[in-house]
Amino acid sequence: MSNKKQPVIPDDRVGFFQNLTNRIKLILRLMADRRVNPLLKLLPIGTIVYFFIPDLVIGPVDDALIIWLGTYLFVELCPPNIVQEHMQALAREIPGTWKDSTGENQAPNEENIVDAEYWDEDK
Repeated sequence: MSNKKQPVIPDDRVGFFQNLTNRIKLILRLMADRRVNPLLKLLPIGTIVYFFIPDLVIGPVDDALIIWLGTYLFVELCPPNIVQEHMQALAREIPGTWKDSTGENQAPNEENIVDAEYWDEDK
């Protein structure tokens, strides 16, 4: 594995919320990794603490900017091989699929056929 630092670029094929979810998962995995410097882990913790202290500037823009900057710097300052390892692990995760409880995706058989009567109440 090369030690060349590769920027963490979101995948264009997935949406904003999927990228945000993956970024949060990556940060949580890096926070739990013992190979990441404990002082570096203070960056995301500090951004969360900043979110709860009184604002320096009125409005949500400064909060969002500080949180984005803190998490971005955390990921960029972590060792690139560890970040790449966790990104590959996240890419291997297979996202779950939504299954309808009505069973529309199932082939009809004796077990999932319901025998019932139908009448129109408007007549």
